Amino acid sequence: MSPDETPYAEIDRLVHEPSRLHILTVLSLVEGADFLFLMRQTGLTKGNLSSHLGKLEGAQYVEIRKEFVEKIPHTVVMITPDGREALQAYRRKMAEVLKKVPKK
Repeated sequence: MSPDETPYAEIDRLVHEPSRLHILTVLSLVEGADFLFLMRQTGLTKGNLSSHLGKLEGAQYVEIRKEFVEKIPHTVVMITPDGREALQAYRRKMAEVLKKVPKK
């Protein structure tokens, strides 16, 4: 079987990246998370988190809301229905891939 015929070929590479997978997993457990909470949960720097969130937002997997709380900027991130479905599809495909791994 060629690599293109395996379920692995169908895995969403955007979700597969470990930091983005971590972000989506955290967001799937909450209604919304502020930027600092996501930084603490993922261990990412501000720059890395911003970069990954930009990619997830571009794919419409997350929604980012920026607001001011007492004149202080506050960023809240939520997983979208598309993001939730992408995460579930990733889980299903990875389960298929792992079933094909020989047990020793």
